[in-house]
Amino acid sequence: MALPTTRRGWTEIAVGAAQVLAALLTAPLLRRRYNRWGALPHEVGAALPGDELVPAPRLGYTRAITVDAPVEAVWPWLVQIGQGRGGLYSFDALENLFGFDLHSADTIRPDLQEPAVGERIRLAATEGAPAYEVERIDPPTTLVLLGGEPAGPRITWQWQLRSVGGGRRTRLLVRQRLDHPPSQTVLWRLVEPVAFVMEQRMLRGLARRAEGRALTPSGRRPR
Repeated sequence: MALPTTRRGWTEIAVGAAQVLAALLTAPLLRRRYNRWGALPHEVGAALPGDELVPAPRLGYTRAITVDAPVEAVWPWLVQIGQGRGGLYSFDALENLFGFDLHSADTIRPDLQEPAVGERIRLAATEGAPAYEVERIDPPTTLVLLGGEPAGPRITWQWQLRSVGGGRRTRLLVRQRLDHPPSQTVLWRLVEPVAFVMEQRMLRGLARRAEGRALTPSGRRPR
């Protein structure tokens, strides 16, 4: 367990934990909203690269955020995600309580800008923690990660960047498609709202880095 050494770290833990608890308690009623957070109806229904990797998902979502920066400014932050890489831009202090050893970068790292197909992207340093492999990468618009095993859960993490606003802004879409054994249904329904909180923070953290703006401990942009 890695305890934070700053007041900001403890604030991040408190805010993150409160959001996780709220998501768990409200998931039965708000699950549909969580799984479409930020996304427009046509984005939810549209095909994305990587859909074919899990053709019949038991769980899944499509989320989105608009970034006030061009695609070329967003891509370098996205492509360096991962434990031991650029981090996940989420609640680092909360995740590190569980040994994830995540340290989100506030600079673009040139050595992480060209991951190869098949490269392993870890989400945590702990033994047996989830990890993905790069399945497809088409700079600067498409990153498809694939995790799981053929005989067990199979999960995609699909990212697509779309230029909007005459090229001045980016529509950032993220989708997951998960197929798991029926015996794991309860487990994944518990994981789902927790993952939503962490990814919502991640999307906001990624956006503010690309925009060059500050972020409050709650994860929202200051007024």
